[in-house]
Amino acid sequence: MPRAGWVALAGAGPGDERLLTVRAAELLGKADLVVAGPDLAAMARRRMGAGARLADPGDGTALPHALIQAARGGELAVRLYAGDPLLSGAAADAVACAAAGVRFEIVPGVPLATGVPAYAGIPLAEPHGELRVIHAAEASRVAYSPATLVVLGADAGPADLGKMLAAAGWPEATKLAITWDGTTSAQQTVVSTLGRIGHDLKTAGVSLASTKGPAIAVVGDAVAGHDQLSWFETKPLFGWRVLVPRTKEQAAGVSQQLREYGAVPEEVPTIAVEPPRTPQQMERAVKGLVTGRYQWVAFTSANAVRAVRERFEEYGLDARAFAGVKVAAVGEQTSAALLEFGIRPDLVPERNQSAEGLAAAWPPYDDVLDPINRVLLPRADIATETLLARLVDLGWEAEDVTAYRTVRAAPPPAPIREAIKGGGFDAVLFTSSSTVRNLVGIAGKPHAVTVIGVIGPQTAKTAAEFGLRVDVTAPKPSMTALVDAVAEYGARLRAAAAEAGEPVRRPSERRRGARRRPR
Repeated sequence: MPRAGWVALAGAGPGDERLLTVRAAELLGKADLVVAGPDLAAMARRRMGAGARLADPGDGTALPHALIQAARGGELAVRLYAGDPLLSGAAADAVACAAAGVRFEIVPGVPLATGVPAYAGIPLAEPHGELRVIHAAEASRVAYSPATLVVLGADAGPADLGKMLAAAGWPEATKLAITWDGTTSAQQTVVSTLGRIGHDLKTAGVSLASTKGPAIAVVGDAVAGHDQLSWFETKPLFGWRVLVPRTKEQAAGVSQQLREYGAVPEEVPTIAVEPPRTPQQMERAVKGLVTGRYQWVAFTSANAVRAVRERFEEYGLDARAFAGVKVAAVGEQTSAALLEFGIRPDLVPERNQSAEGLAAAWPPYDDVLDPINRVLLPRADIATETLLARLVDLGWEAEDVTAYRTVRAAPPPAPIREAIKGGGFDAVLFTSSSTVRNLVGIAGKPHAVTVIGVIGPQTAKTAAEFGLRVDVTAPKPSMTALVDAVAEYGARLRAAAAEAGEPVRRPSERRRGARRRPR
């Protein structure tokens, strides 16, 4: 007998994928069939299991039937709606499932009517205040009251909305705020009054002819809270498109940190990591670790950690093979890779987290305290000799082993190359001299308006050699510090614009011929 199937009608929230509920995410991961419109398809794909099917609801006429048929076939069918399902037409699908005797579940989502104003910093009502939610088409029938009014579908004609409410008896001085693409990195809020909304939209550069996303309007005294409570659009890197020249594995933490500052990260690898041409060196090194040949292992990159870990796993070994061996890491990213492997490093330089810093912190060989004088250095094929020379000077016997090779990555797609050279990126974060050389080699030199952030003085020197103006240098050589420094730079730009009474513009909006992003 086939297993019983069922239908889940789930809300996706107002736009920010992080507002998807835990329950909705869980069901998307288990679903056999997911039905989602084009605006939610990408979100659904990132959550779906490998064998799940994605369908477009189309005009909706055959939708309940498709959900019911899937459930009767023993499948879990998930229908994804923007915002909250019962505010987005799910009731009809639920009624159809009930009539067919198919089990269903309704998973609430963050409604657009409350989620978008929250991201705009607009408190909708006092604890006992009145709140009304309408559609823009109803505005001419809404008599004036001191209630806070939330208007859905306000993108159809904000100026007309102001006229309709004024004609219904609302004073023209009543505050009005309209937010487009709420909770996303494209969010934009315009604060005005019913009588001035048309003029203020033009001043803000809003073009209704090219509106991209939905808009929510809030009408009433609550709009005054935006000036003090706007928290999302005032993030230091809000809307900045930031190029991270690293692989997805390396860039995951960096991208998350950038998102917290409001940026839109784009990961473009400039270096590809490949196994060494001759694996015998690494084979002997792994054998030496197991047999106690080394006193220390020094890791100068997270890639070196991954290379050794992969070789260990090929031989059925794990972190226990490091018992009795001291481990050094060049910095926080390398330390994180070791901790993920189950190894806590014994030595990490505190300030200068580089090969030079590790060399300066390395202890001299002591024939009484150190039973073995060998140090294993699993590194890239193009690694510098600073640490190796220092170890020899301190009395250690260093074995330099090629753990991996670095090669230039393939060029990114044409739109990315054009954005790099044409000023489409607001910032680029360079993590090494090789990322500078390789990015320029595969994609061209970043535009003059692009903010250049570098991880340290040597990377800054290389960037200058390529004619790049370095705007931000991390106070210490770590990606976390670099992102924080770029965010501080962005905050200073925002503060300077506010002090001068000018609109806040991203670096990419300042290039010659650039205009404010049309709505």
